[in-house]
Amino acid sequence: MGQQQLLLVILVTIIVGIATVVAINTFGTAADSATRDAVRQDLASIASSAQGYFMKPIMLGGGGRSFNDISFDHISISGIRNSSTEIENENGVYTIPTGITGDDFIVTAVAKDSDLSEIQARVCVETIVMGTIGGGAPGDCPE
Repeated sequence: MGQQQLLLVILVTIIVGIATVVAINTFGTAADSATRDAVRQDLASIASSAQGYFMKPIMLGGGGRSFNDISFDHISISGIRNSSTEIENENGVYTIPTGITGDDFIVTAVAKDSDLSEIQARVCVETIVMGTIGGGAPGDCPE
């Protein structure tokens, strides 16, 4: 092989190596983004189910316009119930506090298989307010 051909082989090897590193980093970022999106979707499903519980009369097994003492026994979401206040699925572990009173409560999610820490969401009567990644508390419910 001539000197020019050797330089070409080395250049191609370097370019392929750089492309491989970039692809691995992109894949890792996309996986974290997909996990974050799945956890946020689960939080939205929990909020929707909790709002249905809020609106349903007590006689029909609902909260009668209150979130008082709501638990995952009253919320429909797929996963394994570790307790009445904690549920786990392929995306993460979701926890609601005990002894809830009032017109809102916070759900805490810890994502699985990701570098993300927890995400919190405040479930309000008519909306959900997401917190920031890393455990930042969500804002207050809109008036």
